[in-house]
Amino acid sequence: MLQLSNNLNITMENNTQKGQVSRLLLVLAIVVLVAAIITFLIIRMAEKPTQTNLEPETTIPQPFYQQTLENITFTFQNAIDMGNTLKASETIAQTSWQKDIATTEKFIKVTIGAQNIGKENIEERSWDLGDIIDSEGRKFVPLEGYDIAAWLPDPNLCGTLLKPAFDPTPCTKIYEVSKSSTGLKIIVKTGEGNEANNLSSDKALESQIDLIIK
Repeated sequence: MLQLSNNLNITMENNTQKGQVSRLLLVLAIVVLVAAIITFLIIRMAEKPTQTNLEPETTIPQPFYQQTLENITFTFQNAIDMGNTLKASETIAQTSWQKDIATTEKFIKVTIGAQNIGKENIEERSWDLGDIIDSEGRKFVPLEGYDIAAWLPDPNLCGTLLKPAFDPTPCTKIYEVSKSSTGLKIIVKTGEGNEANNLSSDKALESQIDLIIK
């Protein structure tokens, strides 16, 4: 009987030890699982959310103060805001009969240089300045005639013969422009192949130069 009792005690002790080991392993597994979950949550919280750019990217157009059409390079030289009055006292060739010219808007005097970058002469009347265009697409034509001539250079070299590699030839025109207009550009043009016959046809080439108004 004593031997049986001893064997029973040993068996119970072994079962108790096994139970304790199982519980310990279970607790360790739970601790490891909880630690893994906490670590995962910390990592996710530390990650920066991906920002979605809902606004489309806008590209700011760069100004152009020089344009080349065939063998003519047009370069901005100056643009002067002359206010709402062309004063007789400011004419280049003053005359006694010249009177002030006024507008409800403003006058802008523009000079663009044209240079022949080719190897042969470019004939007369093969290039010119066109309209001024504002940021709204409104066009303003150059003023012409004897009334405006007194404020222009004499001679005014618009459309004259361009010799290869000479300094840019200045062309000056005066425009009547709206006071509200901004972002002004001027059209420069030549005929295809820099030929005069093409300037006034559907073979004319055009580009735009930005103006800095002083």
